[in-house]
Amino acid sequence: MQAEEDERYGPEVTDLIIHYDPDTLERGRVRRDVVVDFFEQSGNGQAARIAGALPVDSAGYYDEQAVDALFVEVHTELQRLHEEFLHGERLLNVLAPLVDGLLESGIEKLRVVDVGCGSGFVVRWLAACAGFDERVELTGCDYNRALIAAANDAARAEKLRCDFVIGNAFRLREPAHVYLSMGVVHHFRGEDLERFFAQQCGPETLAFIHFDIAPTWLAPLGAWLFHVARMRTAIARHDGVLSTLRAHPDDVLLGAARRAAASRGIETALYGLPWRWLPITRIIRPVVGIRGEYKAAWLSRMGARAQLFEEFA
Repeated sequence: MQAEEDERYGPEVTDLIIHYDPDTLERGRVRRDVVVDFFEQSGNGQAARIAGALPVDSAGYYDEQAVDALFVEVHTELQRLHEEFLHGERLLNVLAPLVDGLLESGIEKLRVVDVGCGSGFVVRWLAACAGFDERVELTGCDYNRALIAAANDAARAEKLRCDFVIGNAFRLREPAHVYLSMGVVHHFRGEDLERFFAQQCGPETLAFIHFDIAPTWLAPLGAWLFHVARMRTAIARHDGVLSTLRAHPDDVLLGAARRAAASRGIETALYGLPWRWLPITRIIRPVVGIRGEYKAAWLSRMGARAQLFEEFA
């Protein structure tokens, strides 16, 4: 069933117009005709038209500077949606009790890394608003050099205590204690989804919190309305709606996390699932993981909100 859904909804345009090797971080050249042909063969004419309108060099490869500028523009628009939907507050609602519990449990220093941070809104919002002290290091990580440059420029301009690095978040010189992401998980499909969770279950990992779209009956319509109203670029409108269709069902998301984490002493659960009849009240929900010895400290600081966790296992 999941494989059929993956094939039906396919990748987003932004997944194919840029490519980085996860091992070497080298950027590969991407031919426009190959991407356009893929979407045409997949029956996604809108994606084919969008991909076909992007500029290329004399050899038919996408112009890298133009693609970089487009990615920065799209992520700037995404930041506006994150702000309007209070994604920073949603994350802090779960993260702050976790950080407090870990620090009070004897952890001297916490390195929190945002996986696929884009232009860094989540990390910058936390640095500005969370009130964490110097014991908490905030880092964003992404393959895209243009987005990381934009994130660092914004952090410097805002005089924030955080940093952004180019690279694989799971191969940093100083591994994370807590991994975060916002709207990234649905890009991983099938075995890659389980591998994503397995990569963050090393001995240094204490917890993870990954927010993604809740796949409710209202999500595609809501995404279409908001993206048409608020997003200026065709690629952002297309990919934003497609993201809701690619969002993982609860059992798929939690199943992948549990298979990867169970043998590593990390317990997993979903938090704040949408109400079936009015899902717009919770448009995103996180899958969370915590080492068993720290779970009680986290839950005690969540207070009544701990009732929103599905059962840990």
